[in-house]
Amino acid sequence: MIVYGASGHGKVIIEILESMGITEIEVWDDAEKPPLWHYEVQQPFSRGASSDQFVVSIGVNRIRKKVAERIADRVSFATAIHKETCLSKRAAIGEGTVVMAGVSINADTKVGKHCIINTSASIDHDCVIGDYAHVSPNATLSGDVQIGEGTHFGAGAVAIQGVRIGKWCTIGAGTVVIKDIPDYATAVGSPARIIKINEPK
Repeated sequence: MIVYGASGHGKVIIEILESMGITEIEVWDDAEKPPLWHYEVQQPFSRGASSDQFVVSIGVNRIRKKVAERIADRVSFATAIHKETCLSKRAAIGEGTVVMAGVSINADTKVGKHCIINTSASIDHDCVIGDYAHVSPNATLSGDVQIGEGTHFGAGAVAIQGVRIGKWCTIGAGTVVIKDIPDYATAVGSPARIIKINEPK
């Protein structure tokens, strides 16, 4: 298994893979970096093409998307799901997505590709999480919540049942979302208030 990104986020993903019983792990990074524990950090494709599966271990959503798209035609992607996750057998998890310890994902939820579902997040039934989104530690999504591509849903934030949050939004830590949020918005507070609409990139 290749972990692409020698960061703190990469450390967490390595431990998820270890919890899954995966012992053959390589760490790659575009920059020269010191080893992560006993794992040497290698330059991408320094030994040519690789038949291993990949997880892009980059926490910034836009950069993770850029890297995943850049290498997509050369590699296959895996999911990394910690053994201490409560995952419904009727939930669907996209390729490249990582699910961390203590997470609960309930029935008929669909999580897109290359997402981060972070430590102890709770996602209830029938939610839809777009590609490259990040649901942060201890965040809570009630049933039938939708989050668009690339959105960062902050630590400890809460969304009530049925709300729709657009793509590439930033929902601040501790925010309580009680109504829909449009694309590219930054929202904070309880209840959530929109403080700006970002320009699409």
